[in-house]
Amino acid sequence: MTLQRAKAVIDRDFEISQVDPRIYGGFIEHMGRCVYGGIYDLEHGQADKLGFRNDVKQMVKDLRMPIIRYPGGNFVSGFNWEDSVGPRDQRPIRMDAAWKSLESNQVGLHEFAQWAEQVDSTVMMAANLGTRGVAEAAQLLEYCNVRGGTSFSELRKAHGQAEPYGFKVWCLGNEMDGPWQICHKSAAEYGALAREAGKVMKRIDPSIELVACGSSSNNLPTYPEWDATVLDACYDVADYLSVHMYLSQKEKDLPAYLASPLKMDDYLRSIIATCDYVKAKKRSAKTMYLSFDEWNAVPSTWKGNDAEPWITAPALCEGSFTMADTVVFGGMLITLLKHSDRVRIACLAQLVNIFGAVMTDQDGRAWKQSIYYPLLQASAYGRGTALHVSIHSPKVAVEGVGDVPLVDAVAVLDEETGRLAVFAINRSLTDTLPLEQELRGFGGYKTGEQVSLANNDPQAVNTVEAPDVLVPGASTPLTVADNKLRALLPPLSWNVLLLDQ
Repeated sequence: MTLQRAKAVIDRDFEISQVDPRIYGGFIEHMGRCVYGGIYDLEHGQADKLGFRNDVKQMVKDLRMPIIRYPGGNFVSGFNWEDSVGPRDQRPIRMDAAWKSLESNQVGLHEFAQWAEQVDSTVMMAANLGTRGVAEAAQLLEYCNVRGGTSFSELRKAHGQAEPYGFKVWCLGNEMDGPWQICHKSAAEYGALAREAGKVMKRIDPSIELVACGSSSNNLPTYPEWDATVLDACYDVADYLSVHMYLSQKEKDLPAYLASPLKMDDYLRSIIATCDYVKAKKRSAKTMYLSFDEWNAVPSTWKGNDAEPWITAPALCEGSFTMADTVVFGGMLITLLKHSDRVRIACLAQLVNIFGAVMTDQDGRAWKQSIYYPLLQASAYGRGTALHVSIHSPKVAVEGVGDVPLVDAVAVLDEETGRLAVFAINRSLTDTLPLEQELRGFGGYKTGEQVSLANNDPQAVNTVEAPDVLVPGASTPLTVADNKLRALLPPLSWNVLLLDQ
């Protein structure tokens, strides 16, 4: 039933920013079945000589992720990097206190670097600033990035890696504002530690970029004072401030859940304001950019973290993404692109099994979750210049939120090919919404296509037995007439509209 319609204006001059391709990054943590039983299974029929699954590898490769964060996450705050290098048969089995699991270290720094290269990505390395500190972070950097002639660079060579890895982006710890974190610190303590670690690391390799820990949740009582205090200490040495957000449905409040990407937008606006406050306070000419290096919708069916402790690869944070989750996920993607002038890196958390875009089971099967497809399409068509989409959308009143627009959208222009991509969601549970878009400053566009991922059942999911329940449908043709593009957005849908000159 169609009762309402939305209108939009896309102006060629209303630019947001060039989209940094690293906004389509990912995250692999030594947690649950993300590594062991996820990307790695030595006994699997499709395992390569290192033990990495070729089927999973291809699914990740198809996403075209320029950067993947590693090895955590909470895991990194208790991680001894030395355990993960050298001969695999000599590596220790450790107790990982972050996830109460056993870590075999069979996948370590060398193996992961090779896997990242195989999926055409680069490593965003994290240093342990929980149980360890400045010296260990500097030694890890020396091991990875110094060509030779020093103790740790020569150790790398002795381990079979003659050339330095040259990792360019480094996280200065993880979520150090969280009381759950191993060796949680106050903002003042962490800010001083991050400053000193970053100072030494940039002396060793001035070409690296550093990510300081910002607030890991806007629900913590320390937000946003944490961010201001940390930046006050390390503004000059850090290149990015890290932010994290997971959106989840609580109880049966589906309309509020579908509106939850608005919280992400508010979160980013507040963090950006905090960064700019510190910039003004310091009279600095430097702009602080953001690394949204953990983000995702939380699958409505997830099972929590109550797996058996002290085993290898327990099932943690696993579940199937519903159609409602997919629309929320699409809204988060749109929000990232809307803030691409400040968000330069973003990492889907996580890639496999842990809230994963890719899932595997104990029988060795692999399939794609519904959220895989919006990310795949955004990575394919969302490179270029992000453009504002001024929308006049019908709204729905949501308790505790206010009036929420049913349609949200952003556009990206690829100047090299001339392709204009519009990403849009329809939050309505019942109505197909016509969307009329006025194109200003665009000449030569006559036809295009629309691809939608939609399902009338908010709880529909992909499973290993039925992996194609939530997949993009067949493309339908679009026509531009009088500089207007008209499309129909199905209820509860993610949509990609493509125009080629």
